[in-house]
Amino acid sequence: MNNIINNISNLKKQIPKTVKLVAVSKTKPNEDILEAYNAGHKIFGENKIQDLVKKYEELPKDIKWHMIGHVQTNKVKYIAPFVSLIHAVDSFKLLSVINKEAIKNNRIINCLIQIHIAEEETKFGCTLDEAREILKLRFENKLTNIQLIGVMGMSTFTSDMEQIRNEFKGLKKIYTILKNEFFKEQDSFKEISIGMSGDFQIAIEEGSTMVRVGSLIFGSRY
Repeated sequence: MNNIINNISNLKKQIPKTVKLVAVSKTKPNEDILEAYNAGHKIFGENKIQDLVKKYEELPKDIKWHMIGHVQTNKVKYIAPFVSLIHAVDSFKLLSVINKEAIKNNRIINCLIQIHIAEEETKFGCTLDEAREILKLRFENKLTNIQLIGVMGMSTFTSDMEQIRNEFKGLKKIYTILKNEFFKEQDSFKEISIGMSGDFQIAIEEGSTMVRVGSLIFGSRY
């Protein structure tokens, strides 16, 4: 068996069936993605719009593409026709643009609100209060063609697993607050996207429903 196939098989044994595995395919060639696809995996994540569009055009159309990187508003139109989930929504402006492009494509686009949980200032994401404001505006403006289905966070780049665990705990608390305040009656708001190759097991212990794993599937970046 091929390494990629082995790696996916091993990962799926460690991940509960209730947790979605996003295979992070950024920087990886189509051949690697096809190996994972032919092994039965259909959810892939990219962090650059240009790469995502190119791979969408070249690879099987039943792949569910997740945009996991920061999204510039002027580039939403390129992924709006096909993207399955946008992970990193951190402003009402971006949400409005996604809604506008979704209407043009006669689609409802699923999104996650990105919450800033890391110590690094360079990481994107909003605070709890900013997330509340985004949601208030979303309901006031009746954005009909987006569906917010949960939250996403990126932990600090550190080897301190206790710190990472605490950041994940913090995101779970914010998710619970937003769920109770805005989505009590909506079953669709249920996703917590945290956890990568080095910390996905901790993330699952702390409530992750979606892990974004690259190097454990495809090997180191190149």
